[in-house]
This record gives sequence, structure tokens and C-alpha cells, in this order.
Amino acid sequence: MIGNRPVANSMSPSDGSYVTPGTSLSLGDNIITGSGIGRHQNQWVALRSGTLSISDEIVDVIASVSTPKIPQIGEVIIGRVSRLHSKTAEIEILHIEGRNDPNRTQDALHRTADIFVSEIVDRFMPSPGDGMRSRDIVRAKVIQSEPIVKASCKGDPALGVLHSICPVCGIFLEVSDKTPDQNVKCSRCDYTGYRALSNGYGHGHILPEGLDYSSLNRGGERWTEEMDGRLGHDGARPYLSPMADYRRGEKHIIPENQIRRPSGRDGRPRREMHATTCTLCGTATKVPFEPTPGKPIRCRDCMDKIKSGEASKEELAKEREVINKMKHEAEKAAGLKVFVGGLPHSATEEEIRELIEPHGSLKKVDIVTDREGAPKGFGFIVFDDPEKGRAAIQTMKDIKLGGRRLRFEEANSGGGRRRGGRGNGKGRRDNSRRN
Repeated sequence: MIGNRPVANSMSPSDGSYVTPGTSLSLGDNIITGSGIGRHQNQWVALRSGTLSISDEIVDVIASVSTPKIPQIGEVIIGRVSRLHSKTAEIEILHIEGRNDPNRTQDALHRTADIFVSEIVDRFMPSPGDGMRSRDIVRAKVIQSEPIVKASCKGDPALGVLHSICPVCGIFLEVSDKTPDQNVKCSRCDYTGYRALSNGYGHGHILPEGLDYSSLNRGGERWTEEMDGRLGHDGARPYLSPMADYRRGEKHIIPENQIRRPSGRDGRPRREMHATTCTLCGTATKVPFEPTPGKPIRCRDCMDKIKSGEASKEELAKEREVINKMKHEAEKAAGLKVFVGGLPHSATEEEIRELIEPHGSLKKVDIVTDREGAPKGFGFIVFDDPEKGRAAIQTMKDIKLGGRRLRFEEANSGGGRRRGGRGNGKGRRDNSRRN
């Protein structure tokens, strides 16, 4: 017993034997043990799961570590087509051939692979949907492992589609050579189509001997006039399911929201890039968001430099100077936004401008109203010069309009008043008395 747990009968240890925690081992009292073997009640026991390692110097248990699978360049993978983009087929990796380990765990960042349209078959193809369809099972070779997995079905007759189903009936498509450039057909309906066939098509991942479908792929040849009219020159129609794709036909009007939607080479939505300058190194770069003045904007190299802690104090200090200068220039260009409280409901923009402009030139006067258009008793003004605007706030403490004393507070970037100041509390008390 170990604690309240029974211990298995002692086993005669042998190199490479698999043991689990609590396994009793018949070992001599004078042996040297590692951290995987312990002593309990004059008995040697395994302290972790793994394989037993016995040498002249030490006896230990080598832990069994389950490491996620990451496809490596040159390995062959089996996958299911999960998505079709305009230029890329995305496949879900189901199996890596040649791996003898029982572990089936896939690394979270490497569970899918992209097959670019030019890597599907050795001939011109406008879109991936012309050589494979959703739910097809394919065999492909890994040509890139990091940062994302990319694969190819070219260069080997064993690569390509292994299994495909009819988009209308849902039954397995049979190989057919009756119509040029249409190498699969449905035995139930009149569907015919083209797939980039593997020699293992219809036989699973084990290749049969003496079978060659490469001639049906017609590598390097031009498409027939009939088939060329069916190719997806306008994209792979990724917004349609296989069934809807068949029902709508090979040619149909693309929805306007899909036409206007910007996309990259892989057909996925493309983020608009904005030209800017790196605040750390000063080089030109592009970022997928609208740059905010006064905020750090760094190129990829500088981002890696910051994350790794390699940026020096001098570089960071210089960046702060650049950011502060940008912030000051942006503020000067935008002007100073000031909250104005206590406005009479009859006040007009002209009256407010005439009253305040002797203290500083204004860019804008805005009186806030409710849904019906009635004034709510406050508004915002924007001074041309931020410094003069801040000075004006101090000199206009006792200014009145229509018999009511006005309150001025610098507004935050979102348009509201800055919180936490003494003026806010006083303003609320005054306002409650007036109302």
C-alpha cells in the first residue's frame, strides 16, 4: 500500500518496460535510482508513467510526454477541404503519414493547411473550386510549416483528391473518362465534374498497385472550350455551399456585398493598410488600423525588439520625445475642445461665439439638443489654439449669458467632460439648484 492505494505485485524490471505510478519493482538495495523511482516500505516503486531505463549507472523512469503533432516540410498529410477561397483551399489536417507514434494530438496553430490554386494540379486553374470541392478528402505534401502550414498536390501522382461526393446526391463520385476534362461523374444523377485526382482515389490512403489516374488530370494541357466555360474565372464562389453552388449553376450573378468586399490573394477579407512612420526607428511602415497621434506605432522589427526587451533606454526616451511632439502637433491641428455648461435654452451659436471669441478664436460651436431638437442646456466649443483655450478657461470663470453663469471644462477625447476635477462637482451642485 502507498497511502490508501494498493500497489501492484512486484515486477522484474527490464529496459524499455512501461510502468505507471505505484508499480512495484524488484531492484537491489544498493542500486542508484533517478527521480522517477522512489522507496516505500522497503520496496522500490515507480513515481511516474513512462518507460523504464536501466543502465550500469542508474535506473530511472523516462516520462511519457505527449507532444502535439506539427507537420514538417516534406511530410504527406491527409485532410478534408473545409473552405474554398478565391485563390486558396483550406484543408483540415486529419492524419500525417509515416508517424508511428500513437499520439493523435494536433497542435492548435497547425490544424489546417492552405493549398494555393497554383499548387493543386499541373495546369492553369482559375480557382481552387475547379479542382476540389468542400468535404473532399485530399492527400498533399507539406511545403511550408511555419508560421502556417502550406501544402501542394503537384509533382507526385499519389497526391490529390482521394474521395469526393456529389454536391447534389451526396454519394461517392466515380472516375469517368467519357468527357474530356470531366473525370468524375455521379451514378445517380447527371452531375459531372473535374477533380485533381490522386492515384489513390476511391481506395483510401493506401495506394493500389498499377493504378494511374494522372492522364485524367491532363496536366499541362489546355482546357476544352466547354470546360473553360465552366471554370470559376470569377472566383471559387466561397460564399456558396456545394449544394447551392450546383443549384445556381456554373455562372450566376455574384451578390454585391461579395463584390465590394476587399479580399487578399487567399480570398479572405483584406484589412486596409495605412501608411505611417515607426515611432521607434523612424522608417516608413504600414499598419492595419488608423494611426492615432500620440500613440506608439512600430514596424514589425521594432515590435519584436520591444517584446524581447532589446530596445535600449536611449531608444525609448527618443521615442517618447517623438510621441509627445506628434501629440502636441495633433492637438494644435485639432484645437482644444471645451465643455460649456449652464447655457440658457434660448442661447444661439452666434451669441456664444460673440461672448467667447474675445478670449480666443473658435473653430466650432455646438449646442447639444435632444431628439426633438430642444436645447439641453450645455454644449461644446473648439478653440483654434489649445494654449489660448486653456488660458481662456481660467479667465472666463465668472462669465454669464442670459443671466446664467457658464461653466467651462476641458473635454476629453471622447467628447465628454474630464472626470475627477473640482469643477465637475461644483457644476453639478449649481445645476441642481438652478433646475
